[in-house]
This record gives sequence, C-alpha cells and structure tokens, in this order.
Amino acid sequence: MPELPEVEVVRRGLEAHAVGRSITFVEVLHPRPVRRQPDGPSGFAAAVTGRRIEAANRRGKYLWLPLDSGDAILGHLGMSGQMLVQPPGAPDERHLRVRFVLGRDAQDALSRHLAITPPTVELRFVDQRMFGGLAVSPGGAGLPTEIAHIARDLIDPEFDLDDFVRRVRRRTSGIKRLLLDQTLVSGVGNIYADEALWRARIHGDRPGNRLTARQVRELAAHAHDVMTLALGEGGTSFDALYVNVNGESGYFERSLNAYGRADEPCPRCGTPIRRVAFMNRSSYFCPVCQRPPRRRH
Repeated sequence: MPELPEVEVVRRGLEAHAVGRSITFVEVLHPRPVRRQPDGPSGFAAAVTGRRIEAANRRGKYLWLPLDSGDAILGHLGMSGQMLVQPPGAPDERHLRVRFVLGRDAQDALSRHLAITPPTVELRFVDQRMFGGLAVSPGGAGLPTEIAHIARDLIDPEFDLDDFVRRVRRRTSGIKRLLLDQTLVSGVGNIYADEALWRARIHGDRPGNRLTARQVRELAAHAHDVMTLALGEGGTSFDALYVNVNGESGYFERSLNAYGRADEPCPRCGTPIRRVAFMNRSSYFCPVCQRPPRRRH
C-alpha cells in the first residue's frame, strides 16, 4: 500500500502537472472508484467538469485537489491506486478507472511561463484492486470534512510534537499500533513504522506508557528521517503497482534495514531479522536490538 512518502511524491507531481488546469472532460470507466459519490458517476463528472484545479494538497495518505468552485476532489490511492499524467491519445492502462482531460488556456500559460507545456493532458486514475477512490467534497477546498479527524504528519511543519509525546505516553497500546493510529499521527504505515522502530531500537509491542518522553521524541525523529529519505528516493516500490505521476517507481526498498528482510542479518548486529504476524500484516524486527517488553504481573 502506498504510504506517506509515495503519496507525497504523487502530490508533488500533481502540483507540477495538474494545478492551474481546467477539467474539460471526465470519463468514469468503472463505478466502484466513485462509490462514495452520493449521486454516482454522472454526479461526480458534472460536479468537476469545467472547474479549475487550484492546488494539490495532502493530509496523511489522502490527496485533495481544491477547485475554483470551493469544492475539492478527494482521493485515496488504497492498495494499488495510481494517478498518472499522460498525453492525449496514449494507450489506456489496463486498469484505468477514471479519466480527466485537463486543458490550459493560452493566457494562463503565459502568466505562468508555461507556454511550452502541452495545451491538453490527461490525468488518469488507475487502480487494479479498486480499494482506492475519488469523490467530490462539497466546500472542501480548505480541508475536506471527511478527513478533518486525521492528524497531521511528521513532515508537516505544523505537527505538534509535544502533544504527540504526551498522548503516546498516556496510552497502554503497543507503540507500533500507536504509530499506525491516524488520529495520533498520520501517514506512518507498516513499512516506515518498522524502519523507525528498528532505528530507535524499540520493539513494536512496548506500551506507549512505558516509553520515556525522550524515547518517543527520538522515535518520532527517526520516523521523520526515514520518510524524508524515502521521499528523496521517490518512495518504496515492491512491485509495479506504485509509480509516480510519470510512471516511475521509487527506490527506497533498497535502503530498508528491517521491513521485508526476514532471516537476513540485522545490519547493526548480524542477528537474523524476525517476522511476526501483526494486525493482518507483518512486523519485522531484530530480536537482539529490539528486545520484546517484559510482561508485568
């Protein structure tokens, strides 16, 4: 599943290629990706056709494109969603679900020094497994109400670290569960949680209230760093499903120390990395560097 760095890479691509363009045509090729739209595919198309994309924003793993109407297109990539920018006439992707034709008028191109950019491009929502989706958020240009409950993420300059530390240290859940709690901090998924915990030498089952404030701060710093590094490398790709808007895969997989490295030697101490089941997923950790917490009787 795309995590924060992958979604941020897509957001930056949308900012470069879609912002400032008007939606001249919308084609919904499968109804499931717009299943949260109350009036269905035709209502979705009608609400956004003719509107201008004003910005490309992100909260956690959600993307939203504010429109000049005051509404916004709210999107989530799910497990396999992609937002691709293609020239008109390019062959359709196998799992193409929604097509937007984006135009740019000549005056706008000149004002932005973009006269050499193509007058028309297609923005394509491609999703093999169709767990992702798009919907119009009425009045959601500032922040869609649908995602207002989601916390800021660690690379957000307005993230409140002191509040995060206090809230973590009041909880009895394991720290990995807390890292994945989108109401505490958004955008940290399974991969980067394991990597941050490995760097901090903390086992994911250690309860939040058994961590010191310093440990929580250091863990947050490691999570910030690992996601920033992944962002610089275009994200993490394990197969062909995750690509940025230009169809390019990320390379951070090559830099992972724990996640996906079961039975390989820990880069720090040489002990084989262990894999265990966790919330219908997997956790990877070093049993020596990240000792499990002792049970209290």
